[in-house]
Amino acid sequence: MKNDLPSIPIAPKKEYFHIYHGKPYEDLYAWLKDQNWQEVMKDPSKLDSEIAAYLIAENKYSEFVLGQTKSLKSKIFEEMKGRTSRDDISVPKRDGRFSYFEKYMGDEQYPIFCRSGPDGKGRVILDANLEAKGKKFFRLAEVKHSPNHKLIAYAFDDIGSENFTICIRDLDSGEDLANVILGSSGNFHWFNDSSSLLYSALDESYRPFIVRRHILNTKQETDQEVYRESDPGFFVSLSKTENRKCILIKSNDHQTSEVRFMLADKASQPPVLIAGRVPGCQYEVSHNGDKFYILTNADGAEDFKIVSVSENAPAMENWETLISHKQGVLIQELHLFEKFWVRIQLVHGLRKIIVSRYQRDITYEIKFDEPLYDVNIEKGLEFSSLELRVSYSSLAKPKSIFDYDIVTRKKKLRKEQQIPSGHNPKDYKTERVYAPAKDGELVPISLIYKATTPIDGTAPLMLYGYGSYGVVLPPNFSIDRLSLVDRGFVFGVAHIRGGEEKGKSWYKSGRREFKKNTFSDYEDATSYLIQKGYSAKGLVVAHGGSAGGMLVGACVNMNPGLYGAVIAEVPFVDVLNTMSDPDLPLTPIEWPEWGNPIREKKDFEYIKSYSPYNQVSRQKYPAIFVTAGLTDPRVGYWEPAKWVAKLRDLKTDNNLLILRTNMEAGHGGASGRFDRIKERAEVYAFAIDVIGKKLKAIS
Repeated sequence: MKNDLPSIPIAPKKEYFHIYHGKPYEDLYAWLKDQNWQEVMKDPSKLDSEIAAYLIAENKYSEFVLGQTKSLKSKIFEEMKGRTSRDDISVPKRDGRFSYFEKYMGDEQYPIFCRSGPDGKGRVILDANLEAKGKKFFRLAEVKHSPNHKLIAYAFDDIGSENFTICIRDLDSGEDLANVILGSSGNFHWFNDSSSLLYSALDESYRPFIVRRHILNTKQETDQEVYRESDPGFFVSLSKTENRKCILIKSNDHQTSEVRFMLADKASQPPVLIAGRVPGCQYEVSHNGDKFYILTNADGAEDFKIVSVSENAPAMENWETLISHKQGVLIQELHLFEKFWVRIQLVHGLRKIIVSRYQRDITYEIKFDEPLYDVNIEKGLEFSSLELRVSYSSLAKPKSIFDYDIVTRKKKLRKEQQIPSGHNPKDYKTERVYAPAKDGELVPISLIYKATTPIDGTAPLMLYGYGSYGVVLPPNFSIDRLSLVDRGFVFGVAHIRGGEEKGKSWYKSGRREFKKNTFSDYEDATSYLIQKGYSAKGLVVAHGGSAGGMLVGACVNMNPGLYGAVIAEVPFVDVLNTMSDPDLPLTPIEWPEWGNPIREKKDFEYIKSYSPYNQVSRQKYPAIFVTAGLTDPRVGYWEPAKWVAKLRDLKTDNNLLILRTNMEAGHGGASGRFDRIKERAEVYAFAIDVIGKKLKAIS
């Protein structure tokens, strides 16, 4: 009888040398990167046949070895689905005569966009489920109604490469206009006359570098170029001020920004520069009356300050300080309304909402009861409103949305996240602990676990981390992680350096030449939790995605015995080669974050010393689950593929090593709400199974 069981895929080694700083560096798996990757992004069927065969073989192997967790995966999926409201309607946002809202219905995967008029009757303006019909992937970047409420524009990606098509729909007829916009980043805004819109376009390397104006019922070839970014290390993006007076064109990398504005009532006028770029200076712009209000780190304001300036003379030398810089109090956001303005400050890893009135000396904080929570401002559509829409959740408490009256200071509950299968926050314990790092810093860790889970070194732990780009991991509610916690796991979020949980200095001490602090913080956090009895060596699941995948990849190279399993989703693991390829989409804009190994030998050597792919060695590794997306423009599919191939060749253990490539998606994985849950259920089932066997062996 023929044996149809798949064997462990072994990628062939092919001699190839990169030349860096005049020296050859061997890369035996470089062939896994398709030299025509730009074409693959547009048409996945053009993937080199040998590469495709290897990825498919890995998928077949993963499907086989994960067969043992099939029933567990199904059970977890049903649990997660049971916590998801089949029929879910957002809180409507009023805009003049209309209110706009979204809803999900039944087992549908995608949102339905609706509005209600003066008669209160709702109507569908865009059903993403119909648009996605027959497509294996479908993602909407933005859906925006025109100022006159007669049209909507929507941007969709049906491959996963984040190359969006913009369509415009007539709401009376329900039909799309004949002319579409191709090759967009998905970012656009209407001019106020509703006859044209501004959008950002991609170059051949999938970078948003140009801004064009599209006039309705004209061909894209005739679109007017409004702005072109000449520096490949800067991306362009668009936003509209809250009062709808200005459309902003922002050029930025991770450390520097520059903003231009166009009057939304005067589409034909060229953009006006607010303040020229200064290396290391960042600023974001809002507008009210005849002034710009600016959130900036100018003049050494590391944790940012707020300034104002006349719209007629907006240069930096004219900026006047409204809110001074305070070290350790990071001002993250600024939101303007006609009569008041709001800032969000991050203090000791918690977001605080501060309300201020323009004409009166009144400033106050909106207080919350729990010691550990997450809060956000939900942007409205009416600038004149005296209400602020706020969303709130904690690790154990589902999301609630309320309107806050800034005059009476009273909250009006508008929606509570429903958990159909039931949920009692009192069944769980949450806390924030601080792990001492090797250099004496204290690393915050947010934890959730069942109140009945013993903290005596017998519980498994999943520790999630990211630690790059200043990203703050909020202590918010997640229906997914309950499937772990309800099975006795402790779930932790490590707020390591490279994020901004403790201010900009926390971020700066985890980037470039200080990047290894990120990895040591995560290792120290793990060791501390073990020491304090939250788990034990070998019972910890290291989990991270994208740059967080690089984190867990680096840590498992450094100390593989500490972890029982690793989940690395779309991991950025071939850091050295990616940062040495200026043609890749994100490379030039990422140099300020990681260093430039092409120009600087010291950057090259430092990155090489931690890049997970480069540092794979002949040693024992724990069980590892790796995911990839074929059309991922952020982390090329070849990075996780090369990493897994090298791990298979060098590791000296028999633990599971799985590579699951989604051949029909990009960086974010599956696009449908329930398909995404299936992917999460699969990696959680892997973790539970691997750690469960270790616990069984111990007992």
